[in-house]
Amino acid sequence: MLREQIDLALKTAMKSKEDKLRVSTLRLINAAIKDRDIAARAEDRCNGVTEDEILALLTKMVKQREESAAAFENGGRPELAEQERAEIAVIKQFMPRQLSDDEIKSAVEGVIEEYEASGLKDMGKCMGALKERYTGSMDFGRAGKLMKDSLS
Repeated sequence: MLREQIDLALKTAMKSKEDKLRVSTLRLINAAIKDRDIAARAEDRCNGVTEDEILALLTKMVKQREESAAAFENGGRPELAEQERAEIAVIKQFMPRQLSDDEIKSAVEGVIEEYEASGLKDMGKCMGALKERYTGSMDFGRAGKLMKDSLS
């Protein structure tokens, strides 16, 4: 379904012939998905990548662009930083709503309680549960920090 949404958005953007940045970003997303499909076939998964894997891919693309934008800002290239942020906006259109800090904190506390986690040794299984439930909608860097603070 997500794959079809991206394909449809690309076709629409190409027909409008107005937003070249949107077209190029959507093409990058499609290329990354197809690259993962090829890797999945090499692993004998005939169906290609799953929705969760596409969400993880989109999350990674956003993170890369955020890092690039920060680097461009620090390097005195605000026009390139702005382009990266524009690409982020296009990619985020296909991602679920991101959880707020309070929602992340609540989810972390819920998983800790559910697994009766008592120390850092339990962090792996708790983070695994969060990734299973909130792929694409949670900043796992923030969640990991909150988890570590709660468990230590």
